[in-house]
Amino acid sequence: MENSDWLKQLKTHKAIAVIRPPSWELGLQMAGAVSRGGIRLIEITWNGEMVPEIISKLRSELPDCLIGTGTILTGQNLRDAVNCGAQFIFSPHINLSLIELAQERQIPIIPGALSPTEIVTAWQNGASCVKVFPISAVGGVDYIKSLQGPLGQIPLIPTGGVTLNNAIKFIEGGAIAVGLSGDLFPKQAISQGNWQEITGRSQHLIDILTSGDKSENGDTSDDSERVKLF
Repeated sequence: MENSDWLKQLKTHKAIAVIRPPSWELGLQMAGAVSRGGIRLIEITWNGEMVPEIISKLRSELPDCLIGTGTILTGQNLRDAVNCGAQFIFSPHINLSLIELAQERQIPIIPGALSPTEIVTAWQNGASCVKVFPISAVGGVDYIKSLQGPLGQIPLIPTGGVTLNNAIKFIEGGAIAVGLSGDLFPKQAISQGNWQEITGRSQHLIDILTSGDKSENGDTSDDSERVKLF
């Protein structure tokens, strides 16, 4: 995928569901639930169970979604991920050889960074965009806002502290997209197989993040008609 296409997907969809699958079956169910709620960017972390098989299965079952992976630490991880069909790569750190390998394989790579120095290093060495992680440890939305002045040209994806309640604030603060995990997948909902709740939370998130787009396009639907989950 060309980097321009990847950035267009991020600007359009704005939310990435981050799934650490406890099992093959639950991983598929979790991905299916968020896709039914309108989330089109799904990350299956590489340190879950049967991840290559899950990615391959989701590529065929969810053709309207982009299926990627995260927690990629080594070159072999990346090669294996590409071979099983991953369409984008997240890593929790900056590894220049990983970035170079991703460029060779023509797959978007989003390394994790925290300080301005790390963010610029990742970007200048070819990162498709940069994951700011963990965002909760450095001031949340205010930190993203403070980076816009000197680093506004770098597309940032905050994770590790993004919730349904604050996701829109990150977008308004300058993030190109956000990554969510725990707030989309309550442990009780998963243990009870309450996939409808997870679909509802996903739909609520997308509704919030795209409300500005709808207004710009002339959609004046009354927000009060939306399902209130929280």
